[in-house]
Amino acid sequence: MRKTQRCEWAKAEPSIAYHDKEWGVPLHDDRALFEFLVLEGAQAGLSWEMILKKRDNFRVAFDNFDPRVVAKYDRRRVDKLLANPGIIRNRLKIAAAIQNAKAFLVAQKEFGSFDAYVWRFVGGRPKRNAWRTLKQIPARTPESDAMSKDLSRRGFRFVGPTICYAFMQAVGLVNDHTVTCFRYAEIK
Repeated sequence: MRKTQRCEWAKAEPSIAYHDKEWGVPLHDDRALFEFLVLEGAQAGLSWEMILKKRDNFRVAFDNFDPRVVAKYDRRRVDKLLANPGIIRNRLKIAAAIQNAKAFLVAQKEFGSFDAYVWRFVGGRPKRNAWRTLKQIPARTPESDAMSKDLSRRGFRFVGPTICYAFMQAVGLVNDHTVTCFRYAEIK
């Protein structure tokens, strides 16, 4: 029996399940897009595996990433989040999540959906790369630079070009599975 070949970063759970079921799959649900935006910001300087392990805790702590609810968080709610050991307790990242919820709602209103807004950065269709190794995959691209600049202009925080590219990979704006990975061909 032949061993399943996947991207080399997915070596253990929960990364394997995330890789095999979610990473790089084109996503068009605004709530889920907001979740990834918050999680990618929370991940800055940390490992994605740590975020995956805390993901369920984040969902509970952040009201299932409902941007309308998160946008209304007050100081008492921030204090409660800072006391929650199940999430990343960083004041700046929590403040960014709240600010991003507010900016997210404005973008939704302007474009009809956040989905319509973010997919503009790749012309409405996933960009399919053809990397042979993990080392070939860039940390940022002209598209992630443009997204970062525009998000920042709209008041979003923790949305640098590298965070934006990780977001783009996660939600399927780009297919960065290596060509030898079984998911590369599966994701259209």
